[in-house]
Amino acid sequence: MNTIGLYTLIRREVERFFRVAIQSLVSPWVSAVLFILVFGKIVGSRIGLIEGIPYIQFVLPGILMMNVTMSAFMQTSSSLYFQRFLHHIEEMLVAPFSYGEMITGFIVGGVVRGVTVGFGIFLMGILFGATSILHPFWLLFYILFVSLLFSLLGILIGLWAKGFESLALVPTFLITPLSFLGGMFNSITMLPKTIQYVIRANPMFYLVDGLRYAMTGFSESNRTVGIFLIIGSTLFLFFFVRYLFQRGWRIRT
Repeated sequence: MNTIGLYTLIRREVERFFRVAIQSLVSPWVSAVLFILVFGKIVGSRIGLIEGIPYIQFVLPGILMMNVTMSAFMQTSSSLYFQRFLHHIEEMLVAPFSYGEMITGFIVGGVVRGVTVGFGIFLMGILFGATSILHPFWLLFYILFVSLLFSLLGILIGLWAKGFESLALVPTFLITPLSFLGGMFNSITMLPKTIQYVIRANPMFYLVDGLRYAMTGFSESNRTVGIFLIIGSTLFLFFFVRYLFQRGWRIRT
């Protein structure tokens, strides 16, 4: 194992997003504060409680989850794509790295960014009295594994992307819509039965609901299904991405 090389790669990925901290960290934190103020002070005061939970505490897990997924995804997808675009990836390919070490370096950068954004939003929620934590283990589990999952998805899109606009397709047409339609702002019991079945087919519903359980103790999904979905998807994406690296898909000419 190339310990020094892996450490260097991880350090490069982490320093990369800290160099643009306003974009990578401050921006999602400011967005979360605005959500807290709007939903906590304006909308939340009029709605009151949902399932016995103050409205802002109900929606904050969804806000946190969406920002974690976006941060982890954008870190790895943009990093890998720009290395392909500028041909820096060729230097890594001739270096004494295994494919697993290359992927690990990208993943750790995505996870660190996702976790940093997530816990920053969580601390802001505590500061504004908008959240609590009932199950610390599950909070850590969901933030870590969701960051890992979307870091791998970001690597996949970073390999696939043929242009800068391709990097925005998943956040715009997948992450954001599925988050908004995954019980982020409402309980699914508020919807017609037919729509509830559709929502339960949305994978983001299980991520948001799992984090909501960790923070409030309230859950509407089968958490076992959600846990297997996260772990299973993570393992599948890891081995699939590793297979693509071994083939040299889009990274070897």
